[in-house]
Amino acid sequence: MGDLPIDGLFAGRPREIAPGRRSAIRKAPLAPPWRIEAEGLVGDRQADRRHHGGVEKALHHYPREHYDAWRADLPELANEFVAPAFGENISTCGLTEAEVCVGDVFALGGARLQVSQGRQPCLTLNFRFGRRDMARRTQETMRCGWYYRVLETGAAQPGDSLRLMERPRADWPLARLFALLYVRPRAFDELTEMAALPELAESWRALARRRLESRKVEDWRRRLGG
Repeated sequence: MGDLPIDGLFAGRPREIAPGRRSAIRKAPLAPPWRIEAEGLVGDRQADRRHHGGVEKALHHYPREHYDAWRADLPELANEFVAPAFGENISTCGLTEAEVCVGDVFALGGARLQVSQGRQPCLTLNFRFGRRDMARRTQETMRCGWYYRVLETGAAQPGDSLRLMERPRADWPLARLFALLYVRPRAFDELTEMAALPELAESWRALARRRLESRKVEDWRRRLGG
């Protein structure tokens, strides 16, 4: 995997995206230099701190090549499908859920970032794109993106690259994790492995443990559709 140049990082502040609903999903380029702290990019905010933000969701990365697929799927929304439409802080080409693995450590400028979990789509995407099925589509296509925790704080500048430094879980690409969550959710042997991954965010390990204990799949309806 080669270095991936970063042309810009994105940040947003909470605002109303639907009557009675606030979100910071609508982000814009942030002026450099970019300071990355323990809870993410300085200048970025979240409206719902219960479900977004925090040390395990410090930065969101969304592959830019997914936008071509979205424009093909939903041509009527083609103009909407440009970075950072999914609320990402980082946008690159050349790195997708098929290539990135749980626990991967990347250098970005003076910061060190570790892949902590994938993104579970929620109904905020429905409001953002004006489609009641957008969160479900994102989950079904597994074009979800992922989050980083910050191992070392630091600053980045235009032209800096995202460089892979460590890969402790090469057998756990995010595509496998998403397939386990959404396609084969009763693969209990793999869920046992997932629950034991020390690099995976605790909330996702707990999800695996709940499935193992209950032998049931959680109800996605509220998260995806309200």
